[in-house]
Amino acid sequence: MPGRADLNSDASPTLGPVKVVAVIPARWASVRFPGKPLALLAGKPVIVHVCQQAKKAKHVQAIIVATDDQRIVDVVIAAGFSARLTRADHVNGTSRIAEVATTLDAEIIVNVQGDEPRIEPELIDLAIESLLNAGKQVPMSTVASPFMPDEDVNDPNLVKVVVGANGRALYFSRSRIPFHRVGAPTASEPLKHVGLYVYRREFLPLFVALAPTALEQTEQLEQLRVLEHGYAIAVAVGTARFHGVDTPQQLEKLEARPPLRD
Repeated sequence: MPGRADLNSDASPTLGPVKVVAVIPARWASVRFPGKPLALLAGKPVIVHVCQQAKKAKHVQAIIVATDDQRIVDVVIAAGFSARLTRADHVNGTSRIAEVATTLDAEIIVNVQGDEPRIEPELIDLAIESLLNAGKQVPMSTVASPFMPDEDVNDPNLVKVVVGANGRALYFSRSRIPFHRVGAPTASEPLKHVGLYVYRREFLPLFVALAPTALEQTEQLEQLRVLEHGYAIAVAVGTARFHGVDTPQQLEKLEARPPLRD
């Protein structure tokens, strides 16, 4: 097993001495797509694509895949990245990341989803910058994006977010928000939530210890737990042209789209 992640000593000049680590949760036993991290996209495992995209983010100094399966560890290491074998009983990716984060000498932890093989590196950087610019009282950040022409804003699998004038999340929902009442002034178009999160490391153990909340359980959106307990989430707005892979059919569609530029 690889040891503690080595962080580059020359931190990004825009961040000064702040150390940033991307931790990518990846589990084998997906209900809809078992073995998804090792499924091939353009001849390469999905999890390797995710690592390579995260590596392109200018603020990320180290990348670690957190997984419950030795097969994923072996593939990640063979591709030149670091991996940690975590407990198998984690209820979600945030909990898995929190286990790894306790061992890291880093102020900022980036949760890059393990099923986002085409995540745009610039979105990762935007989310990091958003958290650092928000002030110490804001413990985490995420990303919002306009909907793409081929995306259905009414699809409950595409989460929506409403952002306040201060750049912080007001609410996340699977329903279309905001609702535009007939005759009312036209509000801004709905924003799609991108499942990318950046945390201050010390917030992660607090987050996973928070009691589940009613809205979180109703919408099945973990980030609502943060808002319901009174914590703020900074939101960076960028353009996300791709979304995660949940099924073999979605992977096939992604395969048919133009390849990424190196």
